[in-house]
Amino acid sequence: MVLVAGVDSSTQSCKVVVRDAASGELVREGRAAHPDGTEVDPRHWWAALESAAAAAGGLADVAAVAVGAQQHGMVALDAAGDVVRPALLWNDTRSAAAAAELIAELGGPGEWAAAVGSVPVASFTVTKLRWLARHEPAAAARVAAVLLPHDWLTWRLAEVGDPAAAVTDRGDASGTGYWSPAAGGYRRDLLELALGPGQDDRVVLPRVADPAESAGQARLLAPGAVLGPGTGDNAAAALGLGAGPGDVVVSVGTSGVVSAVAERPSADPTGIVAGFADATGRFLPLVCTLNAARVLDAAAAMLGVDHEGLSRLALSAPSGADGLVLLPYLDGERTPDRPDAAGALHGLTHRTATPAHLARAAVEGVLCGLAAGLDAVRAEGVEVRRALLVGGGARSEALRRVAPVVLGVPVDVPEPGEYVADGAARQAAWVLAGGAEPPAWRSAGTLRVEADPDPAVRDRYTEVSDLVACRR
Repeated sequence: MVLVAGVDSSTQSCKVVVRDAASGELVREGRAAHPDGTEVDPRHWWAALESAAAAAGGLADVAAVAVGAQQHGMVALDAAGDVVRPALLWNDTRSAAAAAELIAELGGPGEWAAAVGSVPVASFTVTKLRWLARHEPAAAARVAAVLLPHDWLTWRLAEVGDPAAAVTDRGDASGTGYWSPAAGGYRRDLLELALGPGQDDRVVLPRVADPAESAGQARLLAPGAVLGPGTGDNAAAALGLGAGPGDVVVSVGTSGVVSAVAERPSADPTGIVAGFADATGRFLPLVCTLNAARVLDAAAAMLGVDHEGLSRLALSAPSGADGLVLLPYLDGERTPDRPDAAGALHGLTHRTATPAHLARAAVEGVLCGLAAGLDAVRAEGVEVRRALLVGGGARSEALRRVAPVVLGVPVDVPEPGEYVADGAARQAAWVLAGGAEPPAWRSAGTLRVEADPDPAVRDRYTEVSDLVACRR
């Protein structure tokens, strides 16, 4: 049996899976925690990878490994390859003002969408580089290379030393704000816009490898072990799920993500859809909301029940909750762009003032926000035949059963799994096997959930969303 390994270095932890390269069968796995915070010394990721690999029984017997990781994070290195400052993560919002500056300086959102397929927000790497140049100019002057979290871990696995040898992939590069999925190349003029005139010439960016191209040898593993190019977490998850054209992945985690595998690049001038690339040579238009599973946590806490209890309550109430709507902007919101918003409950009457109605409104509120993302992806000309519902929120029976009612498409719920790590492992197997497409591993079992759509739920949600200002 030839073994491959996949790594998921997420915001909260590192997961390692070891799988059979031919069938995809899981052989063993391990995990280790990451420190909290929106900025992290990357050495903590390396320590967690070593711990997770040890918990998985070691990687000395694997033939190939690839890394999937959180997108956007800024890992700035000096000429010696040392980290200049702790990495700013995707969820570090201090660069929000820098995003607004950059949008204005290039001529508006439409110019950015045309240039790189996306309009920058605080999560994008390009905004973090502008923040660094403005607020820590001495550190910015030391920057000789800029890597993403997965790039840095792959580079460390290769143990080549020189940052100029770093490799990335198109999926993760498309989240920087200075790489164009449509053109397939870096926009160094946008890097210069972020760092300042003349600064981009001295900064090394990782080489963008083809989807199944070897990124070198994993020198810290078995002799001759091959490195895959790796990718960002959303692209890795799509690969791990086996998503193809017509599939939209709806992830209900800390944030909500709607991403679809597409044959053509997208460029949404409103900035709602991020025009990312995927890990197979296709594209991955993506919409992200800030509020998802934690809304269900909050509703359960308000009602004094566990998640199973919340689900039972929600399913006992009628579709549309008799007009009760929860706008779930508990942490502000990214889509729509309402960073200063607060949640709102609208339509409260004697009839709707029940735990069941509130539970139903919470579930429908989360799904309506994701359905708006699905509409935005469709507006970019992307075909949507089914939704793959994943993430911690997908464990809720109510969310699963209400999803097709609100989303308006059949919903498949895959078995719970480490889909980012699985996608990285599948990429590693692809690098070993070669070929035009990744190996056809056995798909995880799925639960098909179908129900008649109820457009009135979306209509009422939109009515309330337009009516309520939702400011803190």
